[in-house]
Amino acid sequence: MTAAMEPAAALAATTPVSTRGPAGLAWRRFRRHRMAMVGLVTLGVIVVAALLADVIAPHHPNEVDLAAFRQAPSAEHWLGTDSAGRDVFARLLHAGRISLGVGIAASLISVAIGTLLGAVAGLFRGWADTVIMRTADIMLSFPALVVIIVVAGVLGPSVVTLVLAMGVFGWPAAGRVVRGVTLSVREREFVKAARSFGAGGWWLITRHLVPAALGPVTVVATLGVAQAIMAEATLSFLGLGVEPPAASWGNMLTDAQNLTLISSMPWMWLPPGIAVALTVLAVNFVGDGLRDALDPRTTLGALR
Repeated sequence: MTAAMEPAAALAATTPVSTRGPAGLAWRRFRRHRMAMVGLVTLGVIVVAALLADVIAPHHPNEVDLAAFRQAPSAEHWLGTDSAGRDVFARLLHAGRISLGVGIAASLISVAIGTLLGAVAGLFRGWADTVIMRTADIMLSFPALVVIIVVAGVLGPSVVTLVLAMGVFGWPAAGRVVRGVTLSVREREFVKAARSFGAGGWWLITRHLVPAALGPVTVVATLGVAQAIMAEATLSFLGLGVEPPAASWGNMLTDAQNLTLISSMPWMWLPPGIAVALTVLAVNFVGDGLRDALDPRTTLGALR
C-alpha cells in the first residue's frame, strides 16, 4: 500500500460500516443539523397525535353540545369549545389528519408530475424541452394561490379539488430541478453506454435519471408539503377548502373573524394557528436538513 493510500484506508477502517454508504453518510450529516432534528421530532409528535386522535381525544370532533357554547378550557374540554359547542382539542387532532394529508398528497402529485416532465425535457431536449419549460414559465408567472382559488370556485370546494389543484399547478419547481439534474447526468459515460446498447427513454428515466435526482427532489417535496399546508389553511379559512363539518386547521380559524373572539376567546384560534406554524416550521427545518445532508459537497466534512 502506498503512502498516499494509507490515510484513506485508515479513515475507512475507523468509519462505522453503517455510515460508509450514501444513506448512512446522509443520516450522519442530517443528525448534525440540530434544527432539522428538532423539526423531525416535532413533526413526528404532530403526525402521531393526528393518527391517534381517536385514542387521545376524549370527545368526538363533530359532537355538538349547545350547553358548552364557547366554554373556556377546563378539565372536561382541555382547549375549550367553539361556537357550536364542539371540543377544540378533538377537532385540532382530527384536523391534523386532513391538513397533513392534503399537504402530503398535493406535494406527491406535484413532484411526480414535475419529475416525469423534467426528465423528459432534459433527456430529449428539442421541442419537448421547449414546450415543457415554456409551460412551466407560464404557470410560474401566475400566482399559484389565485389560480387555485379560481379552480376551487369553479369546481366547488372539496378536499379532492384542493389536492388536485395544488398538485397539478405545483409541478414546475420539481420539473426545473429534475431537468437540471438530467442535463448533467445524460452526458455521463454510463448513460451513453446504456443508449449505445439500445436502452429506451423510459428505461433511462426510471433506472438512471430519477435515481440521480432523488436527493434534490426529496428536498423539493418536503418544502412542498409546507407550502401545501399553508395553502390549505388559507383556502379553508376563505371557505374554498375543506368544508364543514370536517375539521381542518384552516376552517377552525374561520370562527375567529371578529375582534371579540380574537381578544376574549383565544382558545378558539390560537391552537390551530400554533399547529399550522409549528408544522410548517418543522417541515421547513427538515427540508433544510435534507438539503444539507444530500449535498455531496458535505461528504468529506461528515467523515472527519
